[in-house]
Amino acid sequence: MVKIGVLTVSDRAFRGEYEDLGGPKIKEWLTRVLVTSFEPVSRLVPDEQGLIEKALVELCDQEGCALVLTTGGTGPALRDVTPEATLAIAHKVMDGFGERMRQISLRYVPTAILSRQVAVVRGRSLVINLPGAPKSIDETLTELFEAVPYCIELIEGPSLETDPSVVVAFRPKKK
Repeated sequence: MVKIGVLTVSDRAFRGEYEDLGGPKIKEWLTRVLVTSFEPVSRLVPDEQGLIEKALVELCDQEGCALVLTTGGTGPALRDVTPEATLAIAHKVMDGFGERMRQISLRYVPTAILSRQVAVVRGRSLVINLPGAPKSIDETLTELFEAVPYCIELIEGPSLETDPSVVVAFRPKKK
């Protein structure tokens, strides 16, 4: 069973003032797309860099999640610190994921240029900051995920198989 971390970063959702829509959307998307059995490991934290870092380290190092998807805290607002927390726990930065997410989102909204999403590798875990809006999560993951399973394999993680009618996971042809 592959563990996948789902981390929602939101002051309002943490305080119970706002329903977390991002985390459940990520889980729904994964259930629809992954053929591989997986166990979601969820966390909800406020926009506090130290707490975000702690949750990411726990999901990667203690829980052993092969993939950690975050939602929230990636904009320019003063309390948006998810990218800073993600970079602080990184062993390697995966710039292409952030670039690709902004390319995808720019087709839908001009404000995609305000996004500061990043992706990193920590040990054998791939951590990706996703947008906060459920519709944007769906749009982004559907195109971005084609590169995710191969990246996880390259860092010696488990094999993730997708439903090819939704997402075709790219893998180089073997000679």
